[in-house]
Amino acid sequence: MTQQDNMHSNTKNTTIVRCENISFLRGDKEILQNVSWEIEPGENWAILGANGSGKTTFLKIITGYEWPTKGKVAVLGNEYGKCQLHQVRKMIGWVSNNISTIVPHKDTAIEIVTSGIEASIGLYRQYSEEEFERAMASLEMLSSAYIANQKYATLSQGEQQRTLIARALINKPKLLVLDEPCSGLDPAAREHFLKDIQSMANHPNAPGIIYVTHHIDELREWINNVLVIKSGKLLAAGNKNCVLTDEILSQAFDCKCRVLNKSDNYSLIIENI
Repeated sequence: MTQQDNMHSNTKNTTIVRCENISFLRGDKEILQNVSWEIEPGENWAILGANGSGKTTFLKIITGYEWPTKGKVAVLGNEYGKCQLHQVRKMIGWVSNNISTIVPHKDTAIEIVTSGIEASIGLYRQYSEEEFERAMASLEMLSSAYIANQKYATLSQGEQQRTLIARALINKPKLLVLDEPCSGLDPAAREHFLKDIQSMANHPNAPGIIYVTHHIDELREWINNVLVIKSGKLLAAGNKNCVLTDEILSQAFDCKCRVLNKSDNYSLIIENI
């Protein structure tokens, strides 16, 4: 058993993320202020907040690419500063639009997914048949095996997003971070994409998911909880039905908001702008 396999086996019932009084300074500007938060096994969370609220910095701290000025972070029982960070990162899948711009667009979908084994950009060694089979299984989780041999450049934006998520899933991470995954998708493509994500989230071996968005209509039934950040502070965190309220979202976005909920399908109406 490898060290990474051993780390995976010890995290089954472990708190996925624990942040204690996280603050982050950039120069003399405080980007985050005393944010505390936990994700337990079986929970999927959305993070909401206006542009500039601190969401991206918070994600970078959770994934170990920024270091808090104050506070403690532990992911899957590993406290940052007291663990081998590169090993913990292998248990975290992170998908953002930035990745789409740097993967080789001439590579096929299955090649891009396979590159996730080494977290590399492109394939730089010979991969085994078993490794390519793992890549295919990741695509199948997202109902996307049919694009395996198509070049990334020829895929639709939704198919490209599925490819990047399959890449993030190939090492069977315990935490998957999706940073505005529907950005740029047309309405029909977005609905297809969200259905595939829901199917993946309901899979018995699915990781805990952090889903970052500005749009509450993307928060389907597989999202249990919502965290709202306002100017670097935690405005609200908890059960989706308790957090997605007129009052909280009006504060978050600095305008009068009305939340509609029909059979756990949410939408937001902005009033008096």
